Amino acid sequence: MSRNCSIVLNAHIPWVRHPEVPQCLEEDWLHSTIVETHLPLLEMLLRLRNEKVPFHLTLNLSPTLLAMFRDRVLRRRTLAYLDRTLRLCRDEVERSDVTGRGDLARQYEDRFFRLRTLYVDEWQGDLIKAYTSLRDSGHLEITASAATHGLLPLLMRVPEAVQSQVRAGIRQYVQSFGRLPKGFWLPECAYAPALGKLLKQEGIDWTVVEEHGMTNPRVPNDDFPFVPGETSDGLIVFGRHQESCGEVWSADEGFPGDVRYRDFMRDLGLEAPMEYLHDYLGESGERQLTGIKYYRSEQGEEGSEIYDPQLASKALEEHSLRFVSSRGAQLASLESSGVEDPIVVCAFDADLFGHWWYEGTEFLERVFRKTAARGDFSFVNPFSYLSSKTGQELPEASPVSSSWGEGGYFEIWTSEENNWVQEEIQKRSEKLAHFVRMFESNRADLYEDSLEHQQRCIQIMTKELMLAQSSDWSFLMKNEPSREYAETRTRQHLENFDQVWGFTTTTKTEAGKLDEFDSLNPVFPDLPWNLFEPYS
Repeated sequence: MSRNCSIVLNAHIPWVRHPEVPQCLEEDWLHSTIVETHLPLLEMLLRLRNEKVPFHLTLNLSPTLLAMFRDRVLRRRTLAYLDRTLRLCRDEVERSDVTGRGDLARQYEDRFFRLRTLYVDEWQGDLIKAYTSLRDSGHLEITASAATHGLLPLLMRVPEAVQSQVRAGIRQYVQSFGRLPKGFWLPECAYAPALGKLLKQEGIDWTVVEEHGMTNPRVPNDDFPFVPGETSDGLIVFGRHQESCGEVWSADEGFPGDVRYRDFMRDLGLEAPMEYLHDYLGESGERQLTGIKYYRSEQGEEGSEIYDPQLASKALEEHSLRFVSSRGAQLASLESSGVEDPIVVCAFDADLFGHWWYEGTEFLERVFRKTAARGDFSFVNPFSYLSSKTGQELPEASPVSSSWGEGGYFEIWTSEENNWVQEEIQKRSEKLAHFVRMFESNRADLYEDSLEHQQRCIQIMTKELMLAQSSDWSFLMKNEPSREYAETRTRQHLENFDQVWGFTTTTKTEAGKLDEFDSLNPVFPDLPWNLFEPYS
């Protein structure tokens, strides 16, 4: 008998690359996530490994994020982002006699300088290589995911659209890590029964669904979600335990809401005079978060209290101990009630740790250290858990359609603000699937130049359609500050699809026109033309 816990992090950023401007707010989504989540996470995990602290973590690095990690333009811009943040830190240190915040300013400067050194000197800007090192040492399991984080259940009306998302995502994984994946992260944890067969056909062994997807009344096994189940298609499904995740993630009761932690919104970039921020903000002059924050969430009689790292450290000690103790007691109770080899799966968005919750990365480190010292349970990866049960029969599971997010059944992505998106995507998916079927039937009769032209059109239309399918755009359409950008991006990808569609009726296109469209979004540059081939 064994007691197990698994932490799964989903790291995803939509494709945001804008070389046409020196810097922009949307591209800084990527840079801030790298600096505030990925660099501290890698630093922490490698420190644990070097100190021989046993731990296991599961991480999804989405295909668009992997593509941006590999992009040379974006690597240079991440470094530029670090450098301008360091200049702002230096300015803050120099004016500390006026602000009285010298100690915190110097701590930020030291932190960003250390992270810059790791990024440039230790990892040469290659975060994929750093993560691969942790995978190769057995500490990290990395999963595949859908190419552009498309919400797969909403695409199932045209199965070829789901097939293209899954195949392109697996392809990007293999190109990045040199082997086939075992696990697959479902974007937005969104599952539909028809996905089981498709994922198994593409060689996937396991995935994670929301707890309510496994424990509905039609499922007979009372041990869910604390044991994985196997669908009739052979896909193994782990259930994400809501209560355990909520202890960390809940907006109302989760650890990050403690008043001793740093206030995310009290940022220098939102409060300092515009003339002071001019060099940092650049030509756009648009206020944005800098990562330099001086206040904690607690409100005193005279307003916000200054952030106190020692006070935050006390909160971390309390919360990490509570999490480890709770999981240990929970697993012991499950075992005593007859659940064999129970596993509690806690899945989160990766940018909760370090970005949204500044202290979150240290929380993970303390959790891993305390678990190793106490020995009440072990952290495992889903694949290693399954390997320990080789030859044993898993209970039958029939998960229902479900997702995470408000409501739990795709409501966020089918709301009044964004319900037009799915209709437009479905219409073009049907057109592309039909065109590819016709092309496959007639390709033997086409001349070579016409064959190449049609294949190139299919490649670009597939890519633009997948970029339009990103669940991020529909999500952001519900958020007023980001709605215009999200709508613009969606409509632009659909318009690009339509323009290339117009070229399919010609035998050749005006010179360079397809190259022009291809260069607009240089993601997945060698995309196969047959991702939309007929789905069986």
